[in-house]
Amino acid sequence: MPTKPIDTVIVGAGQAGLATSYWLTQAGVEHRILERRGSLGGAFQDRWDGFYMNTPNFSLDLPGMPYTGDEPEAFIPRNAVVNLFRRYAEVISAPVHTGVDVTRLATSPDGGFSIESSLGHMNSRKVVLATGAYQVSKVPAVAASLSKDIVQLHTHDYRNPNQLPDGAVLIVGTGQSGGQIAEELHDAGREVHLAVSTCPEAPRRYRGHDLIYWMLETAKHGPDYGINALTREALPSPAARFACNPLLSGTDGGHDIHLRELGRRGMHLHGRLENVDDGDVTFSDDLPERLAIVESSFHQRMRKAIDAYIAAAGIDTEEQPPTPEDDWLPAEPARLNLAQANITSVLWATGYKLDLSFIDIPVLDEWGYPKHTAGVTEQPGLYAVGLPWLTRHYSSILGGVGLDAEYVASKVAE
Repeated sequence: MPTKPIDTVIVGAGQAGLATSYWLTQAGVEHRILERRGSLGGAFQDRWDGFYMNTPNFSLDLPGMPYTGDEPEAFIPRNAVVNLFRRYAEVISAPVHTGVDVTRLATSPDGGFSIESSLGHMNSRKVVLATGAYQVSKVPAVAASLSKDIVQLHTHDYRNPNQLPDGAVLIVGTGQSGGQIAEELHDAGREVHLAVSTCPEAPRRYRGHDLIYWMLETAKHGPDYGINALTREALPSPAARFACNPLLSGTDGGHDIHLRELGRRGMHLHGRLENVDDGDVTFSDDLPERLAIVESSFHQRMRKAIDAYIAAAGIDTEEQPPTPEDDWLPAEPARLNLAQANITSVLWATGYKLDLSFIDIPVLDEWGYPKHTAGVTEQPGLYAVGLPWLTRHYSSILGGVGLDAEYVASKVAE
């Protein structure tokens, strides 16, 4: 690693880091990107074999390399996503150093920042945090109470059904990963139990377009019409930055996932996993209320924002057919013996937590999130990009990260 101070260091070479690199290059700012992984492709390299992007191809809109293919409404598989980022890094000549783990970031007595890494020490005038939000898998404490005979995996480590022993599978959590893997295991002939969380269901198609189209358009242009529901300032609390994304799938051409329908197809729906005691698992008895929350959340907030934007902008588009009422409920017990149910594995679809503990600067809030304004942190010279709800709903997804990166790069270049 060089001893001469670098103008700007970007920590992380996922979509946020590469997009920021593009804009810094356009501004003529000398910079380096440090990526802890041995290869490019970001967190998508950690997804299971059958993973597909949840966002359509039209949203593969990276600065300097927009989508130009002939299938804008299609969804690409994991390996294609990884290759997309590798090609992008080549196209923009990103100065990436892979296999470099940043272990400490502190202010330097001489100004700027002191960076300790697996390859040694360096100094930088400015730093952009582009690490993403998928550093550490979240596994609840109750996992320690499961028998050692039960195979446990977080979705981070799951790859395919053959990885799991014969028998039924309990999936804890019904966000995007939990819902998609449940379908994959069911299609592979596995018996599936689902401990239901409150991640919202949503329609894959809404008012003539994929839902992602409206999410991006409303977040980008809604404020021009006074529609601010998908901006960071409109969140009900800082904790909402880490809320679930809509329960959608990109597999089989893209589709909705409805929990009651999964139940009708033969999957076992339960409440939240609360306790494990000598091979028995106990679930909360509020499954009807949970399903009601899952099915209503989209309509209470996101749908209202999108409809308000469409009306305010005078967009001529089709109306959405009403959602049919569905009061089907499973008849599952609140207590289940794993052995009797032949459950041999538990899959934790419980998400990730942010880990910026390498930052030795008092700039993180109580959730470990940088204190910032539009990506400019309270520490002069330190910036962040690519985090959930950095500025708006799109801040961490492929179709929107470039907009925040452009702004952050402009502040770096000042």
